[in-house]
Amino acid sequence: MKKILSAFSPSGWQSVSRLCIALLAAWLLGLALGRVALVLAIVLGIYSIVQLWNVLRVEYWLRNRRVESPPDISGVWGEVVTIISRIYRRKQFHRARVTGLLREFRRLTTAMPEGAVLLGPDHEILWFNGRAGEWLRLRRKRDVGIRIENLVRHPSFVEYLKTGYPSDGAVVEDLETDRWLAFNVVRTGTAERQLLMVRDVSQEQQLQHMRKDFVANASHELRSPLTVISGYLDALADDDALDPAWNSPVLEMRRQAERMRTIIKDLLELSKLESGEHTQEEQPVDMAGMLSLLRKEVMALEAHPRNVRLELQSDALLKGVESELHSIASNLISNAVKYTPVEGEIELRWWVDDDGAHLSVRDTGMGIAEEHIPRLTERFYRVDPGRARSMGGSGLGLAIVKHALQRHDATLQVQSKEGVGSTFTCHFPSARVVARSADVLAIA
Repeated sequence: MKKILSAFSPSGWQSVSRLCIALLAAWLLGLALGRVALVLAIVLGIYSIVQLWNVLRVEYWLRNRRVESPPDISGVWGEVVTIISRIYRRKQFHRARVTGLLREFRRLTTAMPEGAVLLGPDHEILWFNGRAGEWLRLRRKRDVGIRIENLVRHPSFVEYLKTGYPSDGAVVEDLETDRWLAFNVVRTGTAERQLLMVRDVSQEQQLQHMRKDFVANASHELRSPLTVISGYLDALADDDALDPAWNSPVLEMRRQAERMRTIIKDLLELSKLESGEHTQEEQPVDMAGMLSLLRKEVMALEAHPRNVRLELQSDALLKGVESELHSIASNLISNAVKYTPVEGEIELRWWVDDDGAHLSVRDTGMGIAEEHIPRLTERFYRVDPGRARSMGGSGLGLAIVKHALQRHDATLQVQSKEGVGSTFTCHFPSARVVARSADVLAIA
């Protein structure tokens, strides 16, 4: 009560004072006439009529405030009219501001080189700009409110909306226009609204296909002359009549020819992986046995880290292409061996949990600086080019790992610190895990 009374405006106190004075005068007049109740009733009736008239004037103005001026009322009702007018003017200001921003937003989205589609919680279309309407053949009266999956039915796009994988978006081909479109969802942290960005990447895809075709064709063409060169170098190395002065150059040429053969082999394997064609049928693969054999191969090398440990926490099998899974593991292990000193340690680990199957290769080598980690899976990218070339690396191993993992719906996680070592972990989905007992029964 005290809080309400303290909040009264001067006009409010003035109205209360007037009412009190009127009641006091009515009471005194009633005493003089001997009709106190009657006089008070008349005064209160007149006061009520005045207040009702003010209410009607304010109500009429509120209904017609766009064409009518505010009523000229004193006292509390005048204060009410002033407050309403102030709120109305503020509302008009904010409405004009929001309208201007909306018009500017529409102009910007119309001029955008990318398409934009606003999606609701169930991926229904709430709004889209002109570019998205052109590329996706959307119509506002027909398609607003329809789920985007019902209009863009490419499997990779539907899977991307459902799972968010791959994290860098989905790229699909529009067969009607021969246009390649890249989709990327911008999430705001809530599921109520999502912004779907659409880009035309046709030129990028064409360049990428040209690059892949060139690499594949060049690798095939180089393989034959390189075989001839290697054959002559082997013959020269075995020729007892060769001048001893040529022994060292021939040995170096043989080493470089072998390095070129390795690069061509990796390029052909990478081209095959990038083509997306599965030349072999997927089947359950014994990853524990594969890792055991790879460890034996490392221990048989002339130079290898002193301690190569194998930790097998599961005997589950992994459904996939055996040659590609072997390539993943061997490339990761080969990298660890190259960059780990003799006194260092390598740990191979295979385990299965609720999230799926996991393969990790940990080493205590030179480590990798944080700024290099995002580019490790690029072709020919080397953290230390000079050292990598001296070790005979092609710079393609992790690129092969990346594409082979993508073909198995898996991801690569890299953790590294300079001077401490690196850990490369492959995460495979649980759908690819096959229990060994179930596999044995299936084969039987």
